[in-house]
Amino acid sequence: MKIAMIGTGYVGLVTGTCFAESGNDVICIDIDAEKIAKLNDGEIPIYEPGLTELVRRNVKAGRLKFTTDYAEAIPSARCVFIAVGTPQDDDGRADLKYIQAASWSVAPHLTEGTVVVVKSTVPPGTNRKVSGWVGEKTDTRVLFASNPEFLKEGAAIDDFTKPDRVVVGADEKEAAETLEELYRPFLRTEHPCVIMSIESAEMTKYVANCMLATKISFINEMANLCERVGANVNDVRRGIGHDRRIGFEFLFPGVGYGGSCFPKDIRALSAVADDHSMDARILKTIDAVNNAQKEIPFEKLAGYFDGGLAGRTVAVWGLSFKPRTDDIREAPSLVLIDRLLDAGAAVRVHDPEAIDNVREIYGDRIGYCNHHYESLDRADALVIVTEWNEYRNPDFGYMKHQMTRPVIFDGRNLYDLERMRDEGFEYYGIGLPPVGPVE
Repeated sequence: MKIAMIGTGYVGLVTGTCFAESGNDVICIDIDAEKIAKLNDGEIPIYEPGLTELVRRNVKAGRLKFTTDYAEAIPSARCVFIAVGTPQDDDGRADLKYIQAASWSVAPHLTEGTVVVVKSTVPPGTNRKVSGWVGEKTDTRVLFASNPEFLKEGAAIDDFTKPDRVVVGADEKEAAETLEELYRPFLRTEHPCVIMSIESAEMTKYVANCMLATKISFINEMANLCERVGANVNDVRRGIGHDRRIGFEFLFPGVGYGGSCFPKDIRALSAVADDHSMDARILKTIDAVNNAQKEIPFEKLAGYFDGGLAGRTVAVWGLSFKPRTDDIREAPSLVLIDRLLDAGAAVRVHDPEAIDNVREIYGDRIGYCNHHYESLDRADALVIVTEWNEYRNPDFGYMKHQMTRPVIFDGRNLYDLERMRDEGFEYYGIGLPPVGPVE
């Protein structure tokens, strides 16, 4: 099948590449000529495990191309996917200006029966607007569909090629059948293609992310309560997780979620509720709980040092909002760094992938380390923010030798309490009994 993909951001690039990998002819379009030139040279603008190899293989095979020219890509396409950004407005609403611009740009080149598919995360009713925007520029009969994405950064290729389900919103049977045909190679293990109305598909994406964010904020709030009553949240999590109605997924306490999806989608759906005269109290509370959770590491540090952080050196392990990505959008690490700098502390950071993105924000105000142990030299404390694999089983003896004082504030509960006590560390997790000062 011939496919045009509008937008070469995270969703567009992963989706277009995976479609090409399954034998389709895909042309990805972007207005950023410099980005397109780099993609044609095999340079990938984002870090996603396995993506570089897939892009280069399919470009070499001729199944994947990149262009700025709508006239080159659209006329022959059976499906035109719109996968551009929907950034957050000041009031939390999704800004649809890029969706509108893409709709106007593709319209003059569409041919009879083409399926225009909105892949971007958009509020209910957006696909109807796309139909109207396209109709302003062409009288050609085209079909419209919603096909929300469910990709996790760091595991996007597996998520796309082995989906739990594919969601399609369509009014016309022909549009639904076209997308079913396109996704059939990925659904051979009896996972469903769920067909529904366009508005239902738009809502499904938001509701899924909001449900996952709810679980994260819930367990974080319970972890904070566990600390106050002397309970261990890991035991509590095991106690509830074996209940099949609850399960274990997304019930790992930490320092809050970040990234491009959960924060934005929570606020956007809350704004949709406001527009329909409904107060989405749960959604607003989830967002508030998450924002407060990002403050926890600094609050624990400030309490430990009695507010005297000026002149202290703090090592920070992990900058991306989650492992296996370089994405720092709304990352808890940025909140911690800001607070530490305001308090007069010296900050040294390490991350396997996100250093360059953080450097663009802070410049020479913090120290950047090529190895995570390097950040510990004469450090007064270590804070772990992101659970990269290389942090899970370090040399504690070496760490203790490097640090001024052996104290760890673990925002991801990576280490065993007894091990920390035996190694001679003070250790403060999330929802865990503290391992206090060594006598």
